Amino acid sequence: MKFLKTRRKRKRILNSDLDMGILSEKKLLIGVSGGIASYKVCEVIRQLTDLGASVQVVLTKHAANFVTALTFETLTNQPALTEMFPEDGMVATRHIDVPRMVDRLLICPATANLIGKIANGIADDLLSSMIMVAGAEKTTVCPAMNTDMWFNPIVQKNVDALRELGYSFIDPGFGELACRTEGIGKLASVERIVSRMRIELLYSNVFKGKNFLITAGPTREFLDPVRYLTNASSGKMGYALAEAALSRGANVKLITGPTVLDTPEGATLIEVNNAVEMEEAVKISYPSTDILVMAAAVADYAPIRASRSKIKKGKDDLTLGLRRTPDILGSLAKSKEERIHVGFAMETENLIANARKKIQEKNLDLIVANNLLVEGAGFETDTNVVTIIDREGGEMSLPNMSKRELALTIMDEVAAFVGTRSSQIKSAIHV
Repeated sequence: MKFLKTRRKRKRILNSDLDMGILSEKKLLIGVSGGIASYKVCEVIRQLTDLGASVQVVLTKHAANFVTALTFETLTNQPALTEMFPEDGMVATRHIDVPRMVDRLLICPATANLIGKIANGIADDLLSSMIMVAGAEKTTVCPAMNTDMWFNPIVQKNVDALRELGYSFIDPGFGELACRTEGIGKLASVERIVSRMRIELLYSNVFKGKNFLITAGPTREFLDPVRYLTNASSGKMGYALAEAALSRGANVKLITGPTVLDTPEGATLIEVNNAVEMEEAVKISYPSTDILVMAAAVADYAPIRASRSKIKKGKDDLTLGLRRTPDILGSLAKSKEERIHVGFAMETENLIANARKKIQEKNLDLIVANNLLVEGAGFETDTNVVTIIDREGGEMSLPNMSKRELALTIMDEVAAFVGTRSSQIKSAIHV
C-alpha cells in the first residue's frame, strides 16, 4: 500500500503565502514581570496572534510600570489580568481556572525575583499563583536581567533547580543592556521566542528518541578570496523542516550553508561553506542518524583550482574550469540500512519524471519536488508549491503554502512512512 494514501489528515489553511492559522485553536498565557524588556513582549504577541494563537496576558504590578494593561488588551483583544482578588466581578478562582485552560504558559520577561519565587514555591500574587498551577511541563521561562544578576550564584542555583524540575528555558542572549553595558542577560530575540512557541504549542512525541539530520541553505565554491559560485537558496525550507521535526519530539542536527536565519530553538547547528565541508559534516553525523533530510541546495560544480589572490579583470574573457562536487545523497545510498532518506528535487522541466528517477538512483524513501518556474515556489520565498512522491509511486500534489506549513506536512508524511514500515516489519515477524 502506498503510504501517501494513508496519511493523517491535519487541519490547515491552504493557498496562503503566510503562516496564518498555523497556531489556530492554541491558547497561550503570557506572564509579564517587571523588567525593561517587557516592551518586547508586544512584538511577540503580535507575531503569535498573527499565527492564529489566542493570547492572554497576566502581568505583575511592577510590569505595569513599563507597559500598561491597556496595551496588552489592545494587542490580544482579551482582558489583561493584574489583580489576585478582582473587583470587576471576574471569578475569584481565575488563578486556577485560567492556567488550566491554556496550552502553554510563557513567562516573558522573567526577572531574577520571579525566578527566585518560582524556585522556592512562593505564590504571593496572581502571576506566581498561576505558575504554581500550570506546573513545569506547561511553562517556558525567558530570563532577562543585568549580567551580574544573571550570573549571581543564587540565580543560577534557582535556574538549575527549575530546569531539573522540567521547566523549559529560553536562555538570554548577549548584547547591550539597559544599564549601557554589554553582556549576557538580554532577553532572547523575538524570533527565538516565537520559534520556541511554535515548537511547543505544536508539540507531539511522534519522533521522540529519533535522530534527524537535516541539511539546509546553499554552498559557496570560491573562485578566489572575493568571488564564489553559489545559488539563490535562502535556507528557509531546511530551517522550517528542523523546527517541524523539533515540534514532533525529534533530536535535530542542522547542517547549514551560509544563511541569515535564526537557528530553531533546540537544534544543534553545524555551519559549513562548501560541498566538501557539507559532505564531511554529514558523514560524521550519519552513523547516529535515523532520518536524513537533504534540503540543502548543494552546488553541482566547483572550480578545479581556486586562486589564492583576487583574479584581476583583464581585456580578454575568462574561462573557468569546473569539477563535479560530491554527490552526498548518492554516496550514502548503499550504507542506508534501516534509515529513512528524504531528498529534494528542484527542476525547471520534467519535474515528476526527474524526481522519480532521483528516487531510484539515490535510494530515497521520499522526495519533495518543485518547479522553480511556478509562482510561489523556489528560492528566497516564504512559500512553496511541491509534489511529494514516495518510493512505491504514491504521489501527492500540494497547493501554494508557507514553508513552515509544508515542513509540518512533510513531517506527517515521514511519520506515516515510519508507521507503515513498522507495521510491515511486525507483520513479517508474525508470519
